[in-house]
Amino acid sequence: MGRRRRTTLDESTPRQPLTPLVRPNGGSESELDEYIHMGEKPPEEDDLFDDIPEEESSEDEDAAIPSIERDTKLEEEIEQEKYIPLEKLIADVAETGTSLDPVRMYLRDIGRDPLLTADEELELAQRIEAGSRALAEFEKRTGIHFAPGENTVARFKHALNEIDRLGDPELISEMEEKLLDGKIAHQRLAQSNLRLVVSVAKRYIGRGLNFLDLIQEGNLGLLRAVDKFDHKLGFKFSTYATWWIRQAISRAIADQARTIRIPVHMVETINRQTRVQRNLQQELGREPSFEEIALEMDFLEPDDANRVRRAMRTGTELEPDVRRRMERAAAKVQKIQRLSQDPLSLNTPVGTEENSSLGDFIEDDSIPAPENSATIRLLQEQMGEILDQLGDREREVLVMRFGLKDGITRTLEDVGKQFNVTRERVRQIEAKALRKLRHPLRSRKLRDYLG
Repeated sequence: MGRRRRTTLDESTPRQPLTPLVRPNGGSESELDEYIHMGEKPPEEDDLFDDIPEEESSEDEDAAIPSIERDTKLEEEIEQEKYIPLEKLIADVAETGTSLDPVRMYLRDIGRDPLLTADEELELAQRIEAGSRALAEFEKRTGIHFAPGENTVARFKHALNEIDRLGDPELISEMEEKLLDGKIAHQRLAQSNLRLVVSVAKRYIGRGLNFLDLIQEGNLGLLRAVDKFDHKLGFKFSTYATWWIRQAISRAIADQARTIRIPVHMVETINRQTRVQRNLQQELGREPSFEEIALEMDFLEPDDANRVRRAMRTGTELEPDVRRRMERAAAKVQKIQRLSQDPLSLNTPVGTEENSSLGDFIEDDSIPAPENSATIRLLQEQMGEILDQLGDREREVLVMRFGLKDGITRTLEDVGKQFNVTRERVRQIEAKALRKLRHPLRSRKLRDYLG
């Protein structure tokens, strides 16, 4: 049996001029919200600081993506931007200070893929669905299972490679065409919406990732949207994909933009606390206390929170156990605030001419202040002049006993061994030398250095 030459993506999707997208009527906004957020499992915040474990890869990657709310205004703006000429889009990106050469090349490349009409979008979604059914049938008939988390395009490729390897004529005739068509439709739907990713990504410039990295992460979100899109619900694909693209970019910023990585669920908590603190500041007209923020963040059980609020209103004392729990909640707020601080490099340029760095303005605690250094040097000179008025043995005994040369003090016995005399003799020499130093003519030179 002769092998049929496979059709490539380029051959099945000829280059065409850009065509406008007809907006299909779809389901209600509330239904779309439920569809988008279906199966989400936001992390519990009460356990954030008990022990933060290392994040492990999960079969359900959706649970690891930070939860964000839909922005219908943004969705409408992005929908309109799909019709903006490429040069206008390039100019918009240039205003952000982004390097244009690689961006211009990328935008011109994706601009060759035509936008889809409503009918074309529906047809591609149906072909992807048929291909997905063929994938399920392939797994059932061959017993070959795909790796958890493997995206749909990778599964199509995997299945097609396995069909080639098995060489089963029945499998080839029944499934190869559906799998190949599903793969091509998946790629076409994704490629025709790459401009959607650019429109979303440009709104995140300046968040710690460069523009092309934002686009790359957004493209991954677009692929997830293609995998999960259900055309039977009647929603526009661009509306659904916008949410997934924003999710992927938000996760990348949370995961990669900081010098010191913070777990994604902690970034969500930091953002929530920032909003709470800002709202309380507007309501109270002052900076809220840690306790007030903790109450608003629901870091306490309802009963404890009611007791604390009642105590705040009446000015009464809290029970010891409630006070301890309140202190722990306030400490949690402080920890979150410390985590939210961005690290700064000591080499960060300072000033318009950038000829100084931040490190130049930070005090070095290991070096004495100039005035202290001058005082110590003068004291050493004065002490040296006074000690020179003593006998050699008296001077050496005081230097060794008080560590005037090396900072190491020695016992009477240690000094006695050095001079081969008894410790009592050393004590007598020391007492005589100190009496000489206490003479007003000598001691007045040192009084100014005494505290």
